[in-house]
Amino acid sequence: MQVPLSDVQVLQDPADAETLVGGDKEETFANMKEWKRQYMRGISHTPSQAGVYYEALKGSSHSLAKGSRNFRPGSMRRVRRRAVFKNGDCNVVQKHLQRRRVRFLQDMYTTMVDWQWRWTLLAFALSFILSWLFFALIWWLIIYTHGDLEEPHLPDNQEESGWAPCVSAIDGFTSCFLFSIETQHTIGYGVRTTSPECPEAIFMMCFQSIYGVMSSAFMAGIVFAKMTRAKQRAQTLLFSKHAVICQRDGTLSLMFRVGDMRKSHIIGAGVRAQLIRTKSTKEGEVMTQYFTELEIGTDDSGSDLFFIWPMVIEHKIDENSPLYNLNATDMLQDKFEIVVILEGTVESTGQSTQARSSYINTEILWGHRFDPVVLYNKDLQAYEIDYGRFNETTQVDTPLCSARELNEIYKIQEGFRTPASPSIQSRCSCSSGYQTPGRQSRLRWQHSVPL
Repeated sequence: MQVPLSDVQVLQDPADAETLVGGDKEETFANMKEWKRQYMRGISHTPSQAGVYYEALKGSSHSLAKGSRNFRPGSMRRVRRRAVFKNGDCNVVQKHLQRRRVRFLQDMYTTMVDWQWRWTLLAFALSFILSWLFFALIWWLIIYTHGDLEEPHLPDNQEESGWAPCVSAIDGFTSCFLFSIETQHTIGYGVRTTSPECPEAIFMMCFQSIYGVMSSAFMAGIVFAKMTRAKQRAQTLLFSKHAVICQRDGTLSLMFRVGDMRKSHIIGAGVRAQLIRTKSTKEGEVMTQYFTELEIGTDDSGSDLFFIWPMVIEHKIDENSPLYNLNATDMLQDKFEIVVILEGTVESTGQSTQARSSYINTEILWGHRFDPVVLYNKDLQAYEIDYGRFNETTQVDTPLCSARELNEIYKIQEGFRTPASPSIQSRCSCSSGYQTPGRQSRLRWQHSVPL
């Protein structure tokens, strides 16, 4: 099993570099120069081992974007691997699938809808062009075998020779191609027409007309389904950049905000949150992707939303919460991911949609609260939403201890236990804006929670 690395790894000398990167020193220094060259060009992410990526410390004192002379070759920040990116895409790659192409071809409609637009438009154009050429060839064979392309039977000589062709005004493959287009799309210019002389021509005209209607409906359905699929509507559903932890009614709560940019609302909107974390069973099995459902809601409405403006979704960290034993320090050191899912029905189209995002431990701000974004405008006589403050938070005094330790102190205050031990009091100091290391804003003041 792969041993997890620390959050921040810095290659400070050739020995460390050779240990972490591997290989001889010349290859190591070559890699360092390549990393530095990419960072100076503004490339912020460099792929590494499977499921992990690194980014340059652009906001630190070693920032290459600022041209710092304190740059150390190989300096990089290790970012926690995540299952769901911030834009909702799943970080999953499949391999060793048996009969993958055959199974995908059996579900051709879904496969073409999932294609990128350039491949869908290419297939749309080729479906018509190739069918025109195919049927033009068949028409040419019918006319050739009937003898309509012989010199005395050409359109200019048909009146003199009294010849009755299968299709009038056909003198070569080009005219057969034009007649194929007219037949498939029922254009009917009135020049080229079939005659009762060739039964095979009558059958082919009927067959191509039916094929033209079916192919047009199939390709139009693919384009329509691709334009109206739920993924496109999810682009206008917003999640806050960070989640926050602060107190609400004396209880620690994890909160994040969701919003909708469109005036057409999401009907029956519901939100869910799941915690992805490593768990070890009693038998010693290590489950690296263990999902735990988080109980969330907004105000007293539960997880069902009347989604007319941005709303703050809250998860109370109580005895039933998997975050019950985590304090501020544990939140920075632990490895987990919270996946949030917003589902509902689009009011304008009636189709269901789903938007996703996630928060890793370094994207949770301890001791912060979201700023209000909905205010009543007396001039407009309507509620006004300021999306410029959608991600804004305010630092608030929040105990740094876990919810379990905080509950123990509350019980002591109520007289259910003996006075708390000094260790609990020291861990339950308060913070005015305890943030993640990236923001470099830590403990502003401390005091013991009064007993």
